[in-house]
Amino acid sequence: MRGSRLFMTISCAVAAAVALAPSAGATPARPARPAAPAALPRTGSSAVATAGFLASLPGVVADPAAPPAGVNVGCRPSATHPYPVVLVNGTFEVMQDSFDYLGPRLARAGYCVFGYNYGATVYPPQVQATAPVDDSVQALAAEVRTVTRATGSSKVDLIGFSQGGLLTELYTKFGGAASVHSVTALAPTTHGTTLLGLGTLAAHIPGARDVFTAVGCPACNDQIVGSAVIAKLNKGPIAQPGVRYTVIDTRYEEVVTPAGSSFIHERGVTNEYVQSFDPTDVDEHVVLPFNPVTGDRVLAALHRAGS
Repeated sequence: MRGSRLFMTISCAVAAAVALAPSAGATPARPARPAAPAALPRTGSSAVATAGFLASLPGVVADPAAPPAGVNVGCRPSATHPYPVVLVNGTFEVMQDSFDYLGPRLARAGYCVFGYNYGATVYPPQVQATAPVDDSVQALAAEVRTVTRATGSSKVDLIGFSQGGLLTELYTKFGGAASVHSVTALAPTTHGTTLLGLGTLAAHIPGARDVFTAVGCPACNDQIVGSAVIAKLNKGPIAQPGVRYTVIDTRYEEVVTPAGSSFIHERGVTNEYVQSFDPTDVDEHVVLPFNPVTGDRVLAALHRAGS
């Protein structure tokens, strides 16, 4: 049954006796270059991811404008990690229920991490990223300008989840490449998805189903297979010269379907399933950013890019 695996892993999370602690990131081998994060085999990452997602929800309810710990703290990039990281959340979500795990983990690893909320078109404020995708691309462009001015950096590393990944691809292809050092996209809607897939996503985000069914969601329409936005992105190459791309997804994807449709099969792009690093993993779309394997692979992607 669609969505059943998520609820199964929620039950597993409650019963789990062992939780894997996220690593603090790789130790730099020399001042200007960190050592490559080890591709450690993991087991049981699904329970950890589901528990992390559930733990983020009270904070979203209490203050949807609050960033995750370690995000938007006003730091400046170091010689070791010279590019600030900009996080772009997914449809119906805010910073916290997309990046409450990855934001702090990247900050602990020494990165300057920034996030923002965008695309609020309806009430309540806990449900955002529903505006037309083209408007949200402009919001991302504004955020990149704000971050580069604040940090003195000429480029950023973009990390986007779901619609956020689509926005990073669109922004970089259509005018933003000069300001982007790398793109790491987690289950992006690169080639579109079905309305049913977005309905499945709405069922897992508190309050989103009401938005989805009652007042509509322009961003949802823009992410459907065959939309003008998806057609524009997929006309010609997606990956831009000089930008390193990584796409990370789960084989149990139930939102961006079919599984693997997030991937960009072009030169210079690394495509990875979390199950290649934890064969026991049964994560679905919504908890992917909370998976410790995802954290490992994001750090590896940044390392490959020289960030």
